[in-house]
Amino acid sequence: MEYSKRTRILKGDICYSIDKHTLKTVSDGFIVCENGLIKGVFQQIPEQYKDFPMEDYNGKLIIPGLTDLHVHAPQYSFRGLHMDLELLEWLNTNTFPEESKYKDLEYARKAYRIFAGDLRRGGTTRASIFATLHVPATKLLMELIEESGIRAYVGKVNMDRNSPDYLCESDALSSATQTVQWLKDTKDAYEHVKPIITPRFIPTCSDELMGMLADAQKEFQVPVQSHLSENRGEIAWVRELVPDSRFYGEAYDRFGLFGGETPTIMAHCVHSSPEEIQLMKERGVYIAHCPQSNENLSSGAAPVRLYLDEGMNTGLGSDVAGGATLSIFRAMTDAIQVSKLRYCMLDEQMEPITMEEAFFMGTKGGGSFFGKVGSFEEDYECDALILDESRIPHPQHLEIRERLERFLYLSGDDGVIHKFVGGRKIF
Repeated sequence: MEYSKRTRILKGDICYSIDKHTLKTVSDGFIVCENGLIKGVFQQIPEQYKDFPMEDYNGKLIIPGLTDLHVHAPQYSFRGLHMDLELLEWLNTNTFPEESKYKDLEYARKAYRIFAGDLRRGGTTRASIFATLHVPATKLLMELIEESGIRAYVGKVNMDRNSPDYLCESDALSSATQTVQWLKDTKDAYEHVKPIITPRFIPTCSDELMGMLADAQKEFQVPVQSHLSENRGEIAWVRELVPDSRFYGEAYDRFGLFGGETPTIMAHCVHSSPEEIQLMKERGVYIAHCPQSNENLSSGAAPVRLYLDEGMNTGLGSDVAGGATLSIFRAMTDAIQVSKLRYCMLDEQMEPITMEEAFFMGTKGGGSFFGKVGSFEEDYECDALILDESRIPHPQHLEIRERLERFLYLSGDDGVIHKFVGGRKIF
């Protein structure tokens, strides 16, 4: 019998999240995938699946694919530069000059090929990606991500005020008109990549533009991504620009771009007020926790323990180039370390997060923005990574959980030797 390329059995030492506290491990087990969906994890192969083609990764760790809820593709080219600056100065020094170069499609092609190639080779299987305000370059990025096999949302950035002349749309109508045409052109153009409405953040988007983007969201029924309460200077600026909003999140919410019926990712949420947190919880807003970026740009330490304890939708973001690496493995360990610093220096009532919680955020927690993604539970999409631990040998016997923890801290994306997205083998 000839089977779909998305039907297979994976054999190995299996590890995945059931919930934020529970890590399920199965030694020498079998993951059954049929037409891209998980049928179950078994110690023995059930009779009805015995003829499925099998890939034997005996002794290797098999984990779900990783989700990056927040990454800036055009910033990949300057990661690791001027990391001693704070957010707003860093934007003016690094980000805006670089993003302006994407008006040149050949430059965009050169830069985006590097980004898409490295994203493909790493552990990320799902991503929510910022492009720039340039429509041709954004379409090019979507094409390259589609070719990579990654499943992603990609956003054409909107910014019509408080931006340098060389990187600012002429007015709200022009920005919205281009966005609507881009949505028409791309909504159903790709199998694995979809558009997402992307106001950069409130300081660069006028009320008129936000209203038009809200109309476009209702018409095309696509999700939204932006930034929220990342930096104290940014929050003070929003307060000046939108004095009738009680808090930053309300500046989005008054346009219907803050969760509820609008699937929404808000990156950072480092300094969210209790009122803002409550509204995020009520609206089901997804928080993209970006710990390395928050360290690098002196933004602070987000109260991720609170978000997890409140049962809020919480995942991880690399936030390249605020973060210097695409690795969500690194984001997991950074999240643990930043939570320890917050515990020691700010709030001893807020205990550090555990490895299980960090792993959950990088897999099932963030993956749920894409549907049933990020676990090996039945009916989940089969995103899987095969890990090679040979470069981190050890003399003692380690359980699967211990092997996973060592891998997070000592290896990372370079240790991913095979990758499956929706049951399809990428490499």
